[in-house]
Amino acid sequence: MSKKSNTSKRYSAEFKKDAVDLVRSSGRTVTEVARELGVSSEGLRGWVRQAEIDRGEGPAGVLTTAEREELVRLRRKVREQEQTIEVLGKVPMTALRAATVSG
Repeated sequence: MSKKSNTSKRYSAEFKKDAVDLVRSSGRTVTEVARELGVSSEGLRGWVRQAEIDRGEGPAGVLTTAEREELVRLRRKVREQEQTIEVLGKVPMTALRAATVSG
């Protein structure tokens, strides 16, 4: 019985694009191409699906790669701002007034 690895291998965007292009242009199945490239067929199938979404060919309401990246960036920014607000909320008002008056 084989065990699945707990660590997932990362592939470059260029490798993924080339793999998707190979699926689309070769006429071979995702499984065949995945076996040739040494990647999981589920992973390659996901790359093909995401490429279709990025080209506007996917179902409505699904995020493109660019939209996903923006969402991650914005969530990180919100988290940082929430931390800043939390820190500022702990500063005594007298210290804030003194900083404003002397600054």
